[in-house]
Amino acid sequence: MIKKTLYFGNPAYLNLRDSQLVLHLPEVDNNETLPETFKKREERTIPVEDVGVVVLDNKRITITSGLLEALLENNCAVITCDNRSMPVGLMLPLCGNTTQNERFREQLDASLPLKKQLWQQTVKQKILNQANVLKKLTGENVKCMEIWANDVKSGDADNMEARAAVYYWKYLFPDVKNFARGRDGVPPNNLLNYGYAILRVVVARGLVASGLLPILGIHHHNRYNAYCLADDIMEPYRPYVDEVVVEIMKETDDYSILTKDIKARLLSIPVQDVYIANKRSPLMLAVGQTTASLYKCFSGESRKLVYPEIYS
Repeated sequence: MIKKTLYFGNPAYLNLRDSQLVLHLPEVDNNETLPETFKKREERTIPVEDVGVVVLDNKRITITSGLLEALLENNCAVITCDNRSMPVGLMLPLCGNTTQNERFREQLDASLPLKKQLWQQTVKQKILNQANVLKKLTGENVKCMEIWANDVKSGDADNMEARAAVYYWKYLFPDVKNFARGRDGVPPNNLLNYGYAILRVVVARGLVASGLLPILGIHHHNRYNAYCLADDIMEPYRPYVDEVVVEIMKETDDYSILTKDIKARLLSIPVQDVYIANKRSPLMLAVGQTTASLYKCFSGESRKLVYPEIYS
């Protein structure tokens, strides 16, 4: 089932009633001139089991512990944002799988050669997806990227990922002079940052659902990063965000500010259609297939990660 992404950008009171998320608006509830029947009609409800991601983007949002408990029990990711509307905190369930302890042990026992092979597969598919996005959106010659993808060795010993990235970013945004990808760089870096943050949440949620530790990466190992494995597994999915960003830039005169319309487009990424295992699937469900295949690699059932493919 496709899970919904809920965004709350105005003051709100969120609570739980009969397994439903209930939304109250303070300006309605606190208006004594309005009849109670009207206030009741202004309530909004949605089944908790239908929610996959909740984004809280206002300092005056109140959410009850009962609702948080219900959301986490249904494997929902809850995001809080800072004063720039950028995701700053993430809440995930502590236990997302019935055989969690066993899966943790198999993940912890994964050998270094296995992790290097998994990273090789990850980088290869990322470069191929980048190449096809670049070819589809700009018509640029991507033969070199296809060669680099096929030349990725175990552990990406020759750092083909970085070589491909230089070429990719040079041509993806031809109208942005000397574009450089960086968290604090010029727009559209702000759009990429937001989109990647949402993608990271979706992948972390999928890892927890598959009974894996998001903190223990196969390649990323920054001691200050709580989601190293999510950062690894999201790599081949990043080009889907890039594609949405290019579309936003074509349709918007000023994308220097994350407006509600722009955020709405980026928040649609979890339900964007992708092709995985030769079938069309919403991105959030595809992530679940990827994380499930990762567990099979850790358990010895498989040696291949299942990633989506972008076609030019």
